[in-house]
Amino acid sequence: MGALLLDLDLLRSFVSVVDAGGFTRAGERVHRTQSTVSQQIRRLEETLGRVLLHRTGKHATPTEEGERLLSYARRILALAEEARDVVARPGSDGIVRLGIPEDFAANRLTRLLSRFARSRPGLRLDVRCDLSVKLRSDLERGELDLALMKRDAGGTGAIAVWPEDLHWVTSRSHPIDPRRDPLPLAVFPQGCLYRNRAIHSLEVAGRAWHIAYTSPNLAGVQAAISAGLGVSILSAVAILADHQILRAKDGFPAVGDTELALVAAPDASPATRRLADVLAEFCAGASPRAAA
Repeated sequence: MGALLLDLDLLRSFVSVVDAGGFTRAGERVHRTQSTVSQQIRRLEETLGRVLLHRTGKHATPTEEGERLLSYARRILALAEEARDVVARPGSDGIVRLGIPEDFAANRLTRLLSRFARSRPGLRLDVRCDLSVKLRSDLERGELDLALMKRDAGGTGAIAVWPEDLHWVTSRSHPIDPRRDPLPLAVFPQGCLYRNRAIHSLEVAGRAWHIAYTSPNLAGVQAAISAGLGVSILSAVAILADHQILRAKDGFPAVGDTELALVAAPDASPATRRLADVLAEFCAGASPRAAA
C-alpha cells in the first residue's frame, strides 16, 4: 500500500471549515468560493475514506474521525509554515517554540517575551500556554524547543529549577466549611499536577471529596474559588485578594513539594539557548516560589 499524501490546501480548508463552523465563512477565510471549499472537503474525505464533517444546513461540525484529524492537520500546517520560513530566510534566527504555564507571572513574562522578539527581528517566536503535562509531552515529541513547566520536586534534565509555594485556598466571602463531607474541589482538567496533589493529599488524610468545578484555564478556577464553589490548590502568585488560605489547623493536609523547571530540547538552537538564559534570569528575579 502506497504512502498516504495529504494535500496542504485540503487540510487548510478543512481546518477553516471547523474553525468557522461552516463552508461559507470558511471560503472567505481561504479566499475560495463555498462550492470550491465543499469540493475540497469531499476530496479529502475520499482520500482518507472517512466522513470528516457533519453537515447541517449552513453549519458543519467534525465527526469523531474529523476530530482526530484536526489536531494532526493543525500540526502539519504549522510545520509546513515553519519549513517555508526557515528555507526562505536562511540567514534568520529561525523559530523558537516556547511552552509556558498560564499562571506564572503572565503579564510580566509576556512583556519580557515581546522585548526579546523585538530585539531579534530575524526570529519567529511561537509561544503556547497549556498544562504542564501537555507541555512536557510536546517537548518530548519535538513540538517545542523550550518549556517552563511544573513537575515533582527533584527532577533532572532542567536548565534551572525553582521551588513552588502552593496553598489550599477557599473563598474569603463565601468560605467552604472545612468540615464539609465530601469536600468540593475546583480544579484544572485531568493531568494537572495541582489537581493530582489535591486529590492524593485528601485521600491520604482520609477525607472524602468530589469535583465540583473543572476549568482548563486559571481564570475559571480562580472565579470558582471566589464564588465558593470549591476549594483548590493554587500557587502563591495565583491567589487573589478574595481568596483565603487554608492552614493545617483548618484540617487541610500539607501539599507535596513541586518545582518550576526550565527545560530545553536536546538539539536546541543558539536562539533557543539565548531565550533560555533570559528566562532563567527572569525566573530567578521573579523568585518563583510560583506556579506553573
